[in-house]
Amino acid sequence: MYRAPVLLRQLEPRTARTTAEVIKFALWPLAVMTVLNRIFIKAVNGFITDDFKPVYNASLAFLNHQPVYTANYNLVDPHYLYPPSGTLLIAPLALIDPEKSRWCFILLNAAAIIVAWYLLLKLFKFTLSSVAAPVLLLAMFSSETVINTLVFTNVNGCVLLAEVAFIMLLLARRDLWAGAILGLSIAVKPTLAPLVLIAAARGQWKVFYTAIGVPVALTAIAWPLSKDADKFFTRTARYLFESRDYFNSAIVGNAAYYGLPLWLTWGIRIIMGIVVAITLWLLYRYYREDELFFVTTCSGVLMTAFFLLSSLGQMYYSMMLFPLLMSVVLRNSVMRNWPAWLAVFGFMSYDKWLSDRWQGFGRNLEYLRITFGWGLLLIVIACVLVDRYLAARREGRLPFGIDPEWMRSAPDSRDAAEDAPRVAEPATAYENTPDKATNGSELLDEPRASALK
Repeated sequence: MYRAPVLLRQLEPRTARTTAEVIKFALWPLAVMTVLNRIFIKAVNGFITDDFKPVYNASLAFLNHQPVYTANYNLVDPHYLYPPSGTLLIAPLALIDPEKSRWCFILLNAAAIIVAWYLLLKLFKFTLSSVAAPVLLLAMFSSETVINTLVFTNVNGCVLLAEVAFIMLLLARRDLWAGAILGLSIAVKPTLAPLVLIAAARGQWKVFYTAIGVPVALTAIAWPLSKDADKFFTRTARYLFESRDYFNSAIVGNAAYYGLPLWLTWGIRIIMGIVVAITLWLLYRYYREDELFFVTTCSGVLMTAFFLLSSLGQMYYSMMLFPLLMSVVLRNSVMRNWPAWLAVFGFMSYDKWLSDRWQGFGRNLEYLRITFGWGLLLIVIACVLVDRYLAARREGRLPFGIDPEWMRSAPDSRDAAEDAPRVAEPATAYENTPDKATNGSELLDEPRASALK
């Protein structure tokens, strides 16, 4: 008889007296159920796009000492593009049948994304009991990048974990381990290679020892075990440096699709390259000592530039921008404005803009929103930093940095994570009855009295 009232009492706990607690009670079930849906329903169901099949076939060929790099690049089907070092690492996938292997790969990437979520919380000094935990988890698993990474079944979840681990180890000055994590990622796919520039800017040169050494060592091991390792460099690598006009949201991809002249394509790339260079210079010149802001912002700028300016950029690569997006909690974040989040909507939203009524307009909006989103994000970050620089120069504050004076007392979301404003509770009969020795207002304890004011 005792357990039933206790269980029912949990449906209206008296501990939920702050805004943060109310939000947590609402968001945790939504976040958990969204995660389960993405992993066990959407991902297992799959889609017509299957990034896992060529990976499994290549792993099987590698284990049987057969040619791996045999894809027909004239077709639009997903191709196997990993280097020999990556083939060596993923080869165990083919030790079991394709269906169970795919399920294991889904779980591996889902687990990597969840661990990356936890490490991001730690990086920004949030706990699992903070309101940021369910907010971030729900946002991640509602994004296109996480959904399609799991549905298409590719390795991007593991790459995200490598990025977050690299950032944490870099900030902790554990250079060799940071380089080893980055090297393992590069051994599979070179997405995170631009992040070595952050280590160079911070003078952490030991990162390069393992970031270069690990993929080189793995390639040396894989070479004699592979039937056609040389074909990756003579055939596949050449394809990787070519731009294609399908499933490619980089500038060159959309330019090829819409038939833009070469001079205009290069003009746009050069202008955006200058924007990126100015941004990185301002970050290097004025924010190197603000380590968390510097590293997370630089990582986002470098990754976005890589997706936009290289030969291939796909929407689900945007997963690598989660550290930048999470930096919004910092008081001097470049993400505290609405145009930045309009840009984020462009490349993170799972919404489709294809229209049955306005087919041409809908198709163009759907194809271009990722490219425009990446470009707008880079422009917004540059504008924020340039504006701070010009204001500081006018006011003679450049020797002391470019953050405005008011920013020193601006709210830092991490400070308020555990101490959100309280929600006023209905007064009880006792609280409305004045005591002989006190007036009615004195019956309220000090924190609740502050909230009711």
